[in-house]
Amino acid sequence: MNTTHALHAGFPSASFLRRFAAWIYDVLVAAAIIMLSSALALAFAALLTATGMLTLAEGQDHAGWLNNSPFYSLYILVVLGLFFGWFWWRSGQTIGMRAWRLKVQNRDGSRMSAKQAAIRVLTCLFGLGNLWVLVDFKNRRAWHDYAAKTELVTLSKEANQLYYWKDL
Repeated sequence: MNTTHALHAGFPSASFLRRFAAWIYDVLVAAAIIMLSSALALAFAALLTATGMLTLAEGQDHAGWLNNSPFYSLYILVVLGLFFGWFWWRSGQTIGMRAWRLKVQNRDGSRMSAKQAAIRVLTCLFGLGNLWVLVDFKNRRAWHDYAAKTELVTLSKEANQLYYWKDL
């Protein structure tokens, strides 16, 4: 086991309150991502209209067309899933998790795989899986932690800084 893995294997499990605080931060980032993704989707719809590939119904605008499309909701979910999955896989921390010194990792302290990140995305239930921490007193693991065989730990200030500079 390399020293980075050993360094992070011994940190305590994250409490519900820290998870919730990080979730609040990440909801704000997710809202910004949804706005940016929606702007790109609107621009794409406008491009389709300008090229004649899309004709809107009388009185319908591009936003209305997007909202009536089942693909728009799926598109937003995929974008958010890729955002969270990328950060979990790449560094073990989203922006909110970094602010609250949380890190998701394998139980031995190693970085999770892309497959584990995908499992976490599919089972986190938009953060509601964290409620399980309130019942699981012994391990303090959420549903998605069990599903992906990962854990969420609270890093020391020094370890959080180490990961920040290492991942740049």
